[in-house]
Amino acid sequence: MPSRDVNEITQQIIGCAYKVSNSLGIDFVEKVYENALAHILRKDGLIVAQQHPVKVTFEGVVVGEFFADLLVEQRVLVELKAVSALMQEHTAQALNYLRATGLEGGLSSDKLRKAESGNQVPPSFGVLEV
Repeated sequence: MPSRDVNEITQQIIGCAYKVSNSLGIDFVEKVYENALAHILRKDGLIVAQQHPVKVTFEGVVVGEFFADLLVEQRVLVELKAVSALMQEHTAQALNYLRATGLEGGLSSDKLRKAESGNQVPPSFGVLEV
């Protein structure tokens, strides 16, 4: 079976994230959204690893380790943030994670949040490429 296109996987992840957002709403801690998204991605037939360890090497020496929130289909890294809006440092963190893995792409997402009007707005996504 040929490998799925990374863009197709990414679109499926975004669709599932919207389902989670619409169902759970706002104000849960990050881990709740991570567990819910992992569940629905698996239910949709995707292979998902939670808190996937990634080692950072420099000149052949491991100099650090981090844990990616989700690794989907061994191809797309998903970094979730329980914030009202993605900031530059969140994107930078996710890009560094992506570089360390050598993966093709990733997503950084905040949760469903409230607009100034008090209405809910959908989560925002940063689509990352190295």
